[in-house]
Order: sequence, then structure tokens, then C-alpha cells
Amino acid sequence: MTQSNNSYVTSNPWQSLRAFTDARIGLGRAGVSLPTSELLDFQLAHAQAQDAVHQPLDVAALLEQLNPLIYDCGLDPCHSLQSRVPDRPTYLQRPDLGRRLDEASAVVLRQYTLSNHRAYDLAIAVVDGLSSRAIAENTQPFLAELCAALKNDKEEWSLAPLSVVTQGRVAIGDEIGDLINARAVLVMIGERPGLSSPDSLGLYLTWDPRVGLNDARRNCISNVRKAGLDYPDAVRKLMYLLKESRRMQLSGVQLKERSEEPLIDGAQTEKNFLISDVKP
Repeated sequence: MTQSNNSYVTSNPWQSLRAFTDARIGLGRAGVSLPTSELLDFQLAHAQAQDAVHQPLDVAALLEQLNPLIYDCGLDPCHSLQSRVPDRPTYLQRPDLGRRLDEASAVVLRQYTLSNHRAYDLAIAVVDGLSSRAIAENTQPFLAELCAALKNDKEEWSLAPLSVVTQGRVAIGDEIGDLINARAVLVMIGERPGLSSPDSLGLYLTWDPRVGLNDARRNCISNVRKAGLDYPDAVRKLMYLLKESRRMQLSGVQLKERSEEPLIDGAQTEKNFLISDVKP
């Protein structure tokens, strides 16, 4: 290690690798401690992660962003829903309450379904989760990519009205999909923030949603954000899962994401041992 010419910080030979990762490597040192700038960066990242968890989602601002997109996609107006969680401290202590809609929200969906008598291929639930920042920053651009992909797909997709849920967990999508009569549900949720990713969006796909399913029945695409998995790549992976889920009528551990494989439609390929033939 060498001493910097213009500071008291001893540089680290791994420092050049920081151009390729957000991980805290090659920080150097000042004496036996971290350099002050690196310590301050760490404290800022920790504060941003805390803010992401505790900052409430501005539902009105989000709906204002989404309204033009909802109109372009020809969807009915959004449903603004709430879990059974009364406040943020309870949300962090009682995950079970975040997995179910409160009665008022459940009534809204039941009444909508009774008045429409429709079944949908896909319901999308936007859930604040553990990072309202992830939802505020990623929802509109991701949904714009997804709606374009669904419109351009050779298969037809009927979409239920979008649901925006506060104080929710992943499993709340099962109840939403069941109540609104959807064959599959996609939950877009703010993931637990890390010290380099307070804005990470998670995508959870479940076929045949209903209350009581466990996580083995879901497929997850993680770290969707500008500095992570970008929107086009996330949509490409999701479209593969959506199409395969509908074809095989399943999701979860029996459905593997293989969008990176150079497969040709209709070509003879070797059997992939990662995909089970067992029906649920």
C-alpha cells in the first residue's frame, strides 16, 4: 500500500475495483481507522436505508405519475388498498398483518369483481414493502416497459386494474389476485434496503393466487433499479416467466427462469434437469 501524496490516507490496491461494484472495498485507511470521507459515506448510506424503510409512500403522487400510463394501457382506474397493519412500527413487528388486506380494501375488490364478471390473465399489485423509495422511483418506468412488452407480445394479455397497496408484504398479492379473479398476480414491492441499494424493487410472480400459499409457489426477480437490473432486462426475464407460467399453469420452484439460454422456438433441446415435470 502507498501513501497518497495529497492526504494522510493510505490507499488500498483494491481501490481500482470500485469502478465495477457498489460494494465497500478498497477503502484505504487513515492510521488504524477508516478515512473520514468513507465513514461519512457509510453513515449517509445507513441513513438512506433507514429512511427507505420508514418513509411513507406518497400514494397520491404515485397515482399522478401512473394515470397517463393507465390510460394508455386501457386499464380501469387504480385501486388504492391497505393491509391490516395500522402503522409502521406494527408493520415491522407483525409481518402476518401485512400479508392480508383490511376489510374495507377486500370489500372494494369484491364489489368490483361482482360488477364486472371478468377473469384476467394478470393482476399487478404495487406494494410499498420495506422501501417506499423503490416504489416511487421505479414503478412508472418499469410498468411502461412492461405494458409495451405485453402489448407487443403475440399472445393476448388481459390486465386487471392496478392495485396500489400500503403497509403490505409479498403475500398480500395472493388475496388481491384471488378477489379480483386473476389467473396470475405480479407483486412489485420495495425490497429490504441495503447500504448500497435503498431503492431496489422486487418482482414476485404467483400462478393461481389464493390466501395461504407459501414462498415456494412464487418466482422472484430482484434488484430492479437503475444501478442494478435495468428495466428492459427485468421485463425480458419477467415476460419469459409469465409466458411459461401460463403455458405450464404453475409458478415457483417448479418454474425456472431460463431466458438467458440460447433456445430456438420449436427446436429439439436436451431436457433441463432444473425443470420438474411434477404438477403441483
